[in-house]
Amino acid sequence: MYQVVPGGAGGTITDVIPKQKHRKDTRPLVGAGVIGLVLVIAAVTAWCYYIASLRKAELLKTQLLDLNKDGYIIRNQGGSIVFRMDFRSGTLDLDSCSKEGEMLSCGRTDDRKLNFFIETVRPKDTVQCYRVRWEELVPDIPVEHAMTYKFAHWYGGAVSAIQHWPISISGQEAPKPFVTSDIYSKRNEFGGILESYWLSSNATAIKINNSVPFHLGWNDTEKTMSFQARYNDSPFKPNPGEKPCAELSYRVCVGLDVTSIHKYMVRRYFNKPNKVPAKVMFRHPIWSTWALHKTDIDQEKLLAYATSIRNNNFNCSHLELDDRYTSRYGDFEFDTTKFPNASAMFQKLKSDGFLVSLWIHPFVNYDSENFHTCVERGLFVMEPTGRLPALVRWWNGIGGILDFTNPEARDWFSYQLRTLRTRYGVSSFKFDAGETNYLPWKFSTRTPIRDPSFFTRRYTEMAIPYNDRAELRSGYQSQNISCFFRPIDRDSVWGYELGLKSLIPTVLTISILGYQFILPDMIGGNAYLNRTDGNRVLPDRELYIRWLELSAFMPSMQFSIPPWEYDNEVVEIARKYTALHESIVAPRVLELAGEVLDTGDPIIRPLWWIATGDETAYKIDSQFLIGDDLMVAPVLEPGKQERDIYLPAGRWRSYKGERFDIKEPLHLTDYPVDLDEIAYFVWV
Repeated sequence: MYQVVPGGAGGTITDVIPKQKHRKDTRPLVGAGVIGLVLVIAAVTAWCYYIASLRKAELLKTQLLDLNKDGYIIRNQGGSIVFRMDFRSGTLDLDSCSKEGEMLSCGRTDDRKLNFFIETVRPKDTVQCYRVRWEELVPDIPVEHAMTYKFAHWYGGAVSAIQHWPISISGQEAPKPFVTSDIYSKRNEFGGILESYWLSSNATAIKINNSVPFHLGWNDTEKTMSFQARYNDSPFKPNPGEKPCAELSYRVCVGLDVTSIHKYMVRRYFNKPNKVPAKVMFRHPIWSTWALHKTDIDQEKLLAYATSIRNNNFNCSHLELDDRYTSRYGDFEFDTTKFPNASAMFQKLKSDGFLVSLWIHPFVNYDSENFHTCVERGLFVMEPTGRLPALVRWWNGIGGILDFTNPEARDWFSYQLRTLRTRYGVSSFKFDAGETNYLPWKFSTRTPIRDPSFFTRRYTEMAIPYNDRAELRSGYQSQNISCFFRPIDRDSVWGYELGLKSLIPTVLTISILGYQFILPDMIGGNAYLNRTDGNRVLPDRELYIRWLELSAFMPSMQFSIPPWEYDNEVVEIARKYTALHESIVAPRVLELAGEVLDTGDPIIRPLWWIATGDETAYKIDSQFLIGDDLMVAPVLEPGKQERDIYLPAGRWRSYKGERFDIKEPLHLTDYPVDLDEIAYFVWV
């Protein structure tokens, strides 16, 4: 500041010397202002990000599903997590995601483009479904999603050599082709009856689309099942002219309870039978030559077998003449050394009231006269170039396998079967094999197939003209073939590996997969050398009796080793249970069989079918239901004449006449069951 002061006679002067004034430093105030401005900007920015995150969070939700970059979870109506899937083939770029209506889609992972969407579908008030698809745009990149299974008990998928109910997962397995296999010879593979469908106790189900090149793996440490789609290092092939770009697509559905969601899935996704097999198949046993005689069967032994059945006063649906009645595998003429007069034999059996079915298979061995014919006419599955037939090894030698995608091969095979029926009056056929493990790893067929298991489907179609009494052991999308399906051969042992204990879990699994006309293989097992409990060639006597009792409550019964190979007591027990099967079980099974045509619901049902919220019922693998009103509890342990029994809430009457009117489930501990008994309870 300047100050004006008096000057001389010449007027005034200005003094340029400043006068300072004491005050505070202003720099801290400026700093504070800057900080405040930064905070305001930060707050505004945070608010914008918050609003954006809310919008993104809303974007990545669809009904009860929450999506993130690494996977998604699904909740039930109560808010509990019932399903979790993790993405193993990439991380979604969430900025590439958008939502339109009930469709949530994304166009990129963190390093590549893709097509991904989740669509919400609500087919009914009690069911919420989510269609999921992850499609790669670059060839030979696998797609893998990992489902966490720890939230519930799971059922379905495929039969296996060691069968448990619910599914029991142990160890780690990299994803491998989910295709039909002969689990008697390849015990670590998936079985001959399979569908890409799983069901959980928390009312969640998943169905993989049939178009997916599907591989399944698991990890018991992570508690995950890996669902993978791929074409590289795989027997799956893209359609002709298509690039091998993998797509994993499936549907997850959530319902109110395990029974109702399964009913929905079966009605929506499974084929259903269009007719019921011959009623006599349900009422009277089948008698097979296999376990008793193996390949050492001839005309004299077959006639003697039939005579023994009649003399011991047993009924017979039909006789099953198994391997080996021809000279060479692939022939369709009787071996005249073993069967010197086949026509007279069939006439004799018919006059005695016996129908006869024949064992058949899809192979023609190289030493068969028909091998050259099939090569010339191009009837075999070929090697990948399509120029040469593919030789395959099966349990009875080496030969070609008929290409059932080829109309000419189907016609040739059908002609052979019709000729046998016309010439001898054969009633039907036991169609053996059909699994894809008997195809080469790389092969070609007349009609290209993407999924090797479609070969199984084509083979099962050959049984349609004979489905009144036909028998199949393999199936894929084959529920509408409308004939009996049987599990793979059982060993004559007690345990879970193809033994007596495996029977109920296997039948329940086949039922859940939509196959309801079930033939549970031969009573007592197949009596294979080194795979039979006991010190004799025959199965253990106690094992045979317990197996017989259980089979009496299955849709159909099958003998091979006859009860008179043991003693009179076993014969009397067999008479008792074949009569019980005919009088009590068969009428109820036939009633349910008629309903299967409309509903697809199981005939043989797990206990949770009528006890949907019961944690104990989810784990029981040694009891089952026939319909909703007949509960069966066989003895499956050697040396036992008692067992623990679980009764669901309700009004039950035991086979002994006891009544149980219970509002809560009841455990019957050490319930007495004599050797000639099987415990069963009827809903009153």
